[in-house]
Amino acid sequence: MALNGPRPTWLTFDCYGTLIQWDEGLMAAMETILARKGRKIEAKDFIPVYDRHEHALEHTRPHLSFAEVTARALPLALWDFSLEAAADDAELLTASIGKMPPFPKVVATLRRLKDAGFRLAIISNTDDAIIAGNVAQLGGAIDRVITAEQAQAYKPSRQIFEHAWRTLGVTRDELVHICASPHLDLAAARDLNFRAVWVDRGTGRRPPPDYQPDAIAHGLDEVSGFFEAAGWLPAR
Repeated sequence: MALNGPRPTWLTFDCYGTLIQWDEGLMAAMETILARKGRKIEAKDFIPVYDRHEHALEHTRPHLSFAEVTARALPLALWDFSLEAAADDAELLTASIGKMPPFPKVVATLRRLKDAGFRLAIISNTDDAIIAGNVAQLGGAIDRVITAEQAQAYKPSRQIFEHAWRTLGVTRDELVHICASPHLDLAAARDLNFRAVWVDRGTGRRPPPDYQPDAIAHGLDEVSGFFEAAGWLPAR
């Protein structure tokens, strides 16, 4: 696998799971919530259930804010484990999202890419107010943030990606998308035919069987190596 084609003007990133520690942050919040209920649920059991409810709600119409998606998905997920949500459980989870930290090496890698002349944007299934706390932890490297709230649509919808490209003033050939989510971002890359690097963080989530990403990294810092090989970034 190798990146090819023209050097991108913009690099676009998925946020949660790619730059920000989503699974880890989700389970840290859930430990607090579950402790109040006297239960412990392993991440491997809880995360797929929560994901299923979250993504189903993101496809409902009219468009729901991500705060509302969270508020509805959490009680449904808890119910699947025979638990009831307390009135403030969803508020606790939503408030924790903006505090979730970046993965190691993310800030340094973003700075290297920005210093090399790339413009950096996030395309994320979230609300503006929620993601602000995460972006503030990324060292000032991000030039634009595109959210589902702005596009009134969630990934993998064509609507949010085309909204992002219009906002950035580029075509799909002028960017590379870097992401960790196979069923959201890689599915869109397959359907909309844009270049994508998959950051496989070992979560067990797999790309669609009929799609191969342009490159596979195991951390954001490995992306730099693919860019060096493509001639887009000076070798260190």
